Amino acid sequence: MDAAYIQYRETRIAENRKRRLRIVRNRRIALGLIIAVIVFTTSFIAAVLMSRASSDDVSVKYYTQITVQRGDTLSGLAARYMSDDFNSTSSYINEVRSINHMSEDEELIAGTSVVVPYYTYLSED
Repeated sequence: MDAAYIQYRETRIAENRKRRLRIVRNRRIALGLIIAVIVFTTSFIAAVLMSRASSDDVSVKYYTQITVQRGDTLSGLAARYMSDDFNSTSSYINEVRSINHMSEDEELIAGTSVVVPYYTYLSED
């Protein structure tokens, strides 16, 4: 083998080695960036979910039985027990009627028992 060919071969081998090292380095950088993006995204999603879970109070629906007093009306009960969790006074009154199996034109009678819904808020501390 002549010296020029050996020199050419060694140069080619060295260039191939550099190219392979550059490819490996680029792949490592790409893999590192992908891992960093995954970790960042996971951390961000977890932080958002944790902040929502810790800042929101949990709304719990309860029912209580009350004895109707003279002069009580469904509107009066709605004013006393209804919260913002209901869309409107009429939706609350319809729910009270449904729970107590009352017809549309049926009125409250003093001394009877009525079940009414109400909400309370529990904080997750």
